[in-house]
Amino acid sequence: MAADKPDADELPETDIHDVLRNDRRRMVIELLGDAEEPVTARELSEVIAARETGEEPPPRNVRQSVYISLQQTHLPKLAELGIVEYDEQTKEVRPAENAPALGVYMEVVPKYGLSYAEYYAALGVLGALLVTAAEIGVPGVSAVSASVWAVAVFGVLVASAAYQTYSQRSTLVHRLRD
Repeated sequence: MAADKPDADELPETDIHDVLRNDRRRMVIELLGDAEEPVTARELSEVIAARETGEEPPPRNVRQSVYISLQQTHLPKLAELGIVEYDEQTKEVRPAENAPALGVYMEVVPKYGLSYAEYYAALGVLGALLVTAAEIGVPGVSAVSASVWAVAVFGVLVASAAYQTYSQRSTLVHRLRD
């Protein structure tokens, strides 16, 4: 890594928020994900233009506008902060060392999906309902004791948290391991 690029631990929150404030930069980060293979700026511009217009294929003028803004503004800014590696000669882009630091700030939720906060809230409500139903003797649910329901829901909660911790790659566990 070049000396002028900040480490993930040194990346100021103001820079992170500035990066994430722009829709196209957020889409670049989302589209790259944990990609091992480089993606071209042209490929990124095609997908971003399609998302912006809702048309497949997107109009040529929109694709061109997105491509130019990626090349002249967004990719250089992301590269300067060590979030992406951008080769100006080949126009190839890949995630860089600081990309995982943005995961904490950017939870991408599909249009009809649940955020982790909604998921954990629903799991908590489900657990409370199951334990209460078992305690008051609701048929079917009370066949299993309230404590077994509580342990089962707690197990799902721990497994879900472990999965989220592993998948975000920007957690304390990953930073200590690296």
